Amino acid sequence: MNKILLQAENISHSFDYPLFSNINLKIEESDSIAILGRSGSGKSTLLHIFSSFIEPNIGKVELLNRDLYSLSKEEIEDIRRNRLGIIFQAHYLFKGMKAIENLEIASLLSNEEIDNSLLKRLEIEELMEQKIGELSGGQQQRVSIARVLSKKPTLIFADEPTGNLDKETAKLVMSVLLEYIEEHKSAMILVTHDEEMAKLCNRSYKLEHNLSLNPFP
Repeated sequence: MNKILLQAENISHSFDYPLFSNINLKIEESDSIAILGRSGSGKSTLLHIFSSFIEPNIGKVELLNRDLYSLSKEEIEDIRRNRLGIIFQAHYLFKGMKAIENLEIASLLSNEEIDNSLLKRLEIEELMEQKIGELSGGQQQRVSIARVLSKKPTLIFADEPTGNLDKETAKLVMSVLLEYIEEHKSAMILVTHDEEMAKLCNRSYKLEHNLSLNPFP
């Protein structure tokens, strides 16, 4: 039986207006989950709740068998550094440094070696000696994803990781992410507006106007 990596119960959240209510989701090893929704529906906020950055107004998140929002800041930071892989829309790369130097920093922090086969699969092996500022946006995104996967995360949280990529490169990136979670018994929660990318995942959900997370299609 696959281990449960994340379990969210009765999650509700609002800012100046309600975003979603009574969200329940269970993520097991090798799961790939896509969350769709219109702009402003709260899908990125939901991802941030699952990944330790926003505490929900109501509800409970168990992450790796621990009650996430009862942990200390130090414990949460340790989980982020050693167990979570977070792919943001912004790359957060050091632009004055070479691509390989960005990966080396992540490798040093996680005590994991850089996986050269991963660089080949992402088609960025020949870019390693170039500075980040010299790379295209799509190349920077793939370096960012390589940096995340190099730390061997147990759970990947991806916020529109293919949003700025052409279709061919988007499919390549999704293929690499899905291969990774199968190989490492990891799991991924993907936020996307792209239904084609969502269909590549095991399960898809959509944040609807009634504030619920419903199976899609």
